[in-house]
Amino acid sequence: MKTDKSDILTWLRNSEDYVSGQQLCDRFGVSRTAVWKVINQLKEEGYQIESVSRKGYRLVESPEDVFSLSEIASRLQTRWAGRKLHFFASTGSTNPDAKRFAEEGEPHGTTVVADRQTAGRGRRGRSWASPPGKSIYFTIVVRPEFAPDKASMITLVMALSVAQAIEEVTGLPAQIKWPNDIVVHKKKVCGILTEMSMTPEMDEIQFVVAGVGVNTNHNGQEEFPEEIRKTATSLKIESGRQIDRAGLLERILARFEENYDCFEKRQDLSALRKGYQAHLINMDAQVLVLDPAGEYTGISRGISQTGELIVERENGEQVLVYAGEVSVRGLYGYV
Repeated sequence: MKTDKSDILTWLRNSEDYVSGQQLCDRFGVSRTAVWKVINQLKEEGYQIESVSRKGYRLVESPEDVFSLSEIASRLQTRWAGRKLHFFASTGSTNPDAKRFAEEGEPHGTTVVADRQTAGRGRRGRSWASPPGKSIYFTIVVRPEFAPDKASMITLVMALSVAQAIEEVTGLPAQIKWPNDIVVHKKKVCGILTEMSMTPEMDEIQFVVAGVGVNTNHNGQEEFPEEIRKTATSLKIESGRQIDRAGLLERILARFEENYDCFEKRQDLSALRKGYQAHLINMDAQVLVLDPAGEYTGISRGISQTGELIVERENGEQVLVYAGEVSVRGLYGYV
């Protein structure tokens, strides 16, 4: 049996005292030599592990911002989100990877994580800057048992989850630009791309993938492509400190699991609406609605239970704005 490095790291991380080599052998059904090899691998990766004769091993300190399968898996406290985990140092895009795994039958909650993307894309096919060591890129597979017309709400569930996790980990005021951009100090730090696959009969959802890219540890605006420099930022730029990516990803997955279960139970956003609106950057503010049928202005009054933006027009009429081809922005710019 191959020793799972993430299992041993989890055991060390969650232990308040030394863990003996024999305990690890018994727990994972492996030899002392196998345990010793894993401990040495972890030390080579930068983990400070204290080894004391007759006491065992103790994790003293983890390296700064290590982003690996073992590190991420060892932090997860979820029931299903991320419990089946794939990690790539580099990939084209995590969304196609996740779709492939879903088509192969991998379970609800399967998550693909990458340190770097070479073919990432955002809304309307726009490219997304993807340097290594700077961002969080991941896609989670969900297998809903509700009608296809409800799937678009998953995007808002993820947006709320990311905003909550960013606030929890960094203390920054994360806000949502409807429906799914996360902004800090009026600049974008995260984009979300949700895609649905239907059954061959086209009457049921086979699976949905929700892909997320979070600008995490960029050092300055010059690290972004020129065309997005004015509207993009990173959590490090805004907070002034290095962000632990594995820790933030763990919090996003935990929040998403909690929020998704809540959404799935009711099959609408009624229980999450208040939290989402508390993060909505243009709540009760003037917005410009860019509709192919003709643009107009109004005041954002939050979201409906099914995720549409409620916009009050100048004549007092309230209209529901649907995500898709319609864009909503601030009256004088991005937000």
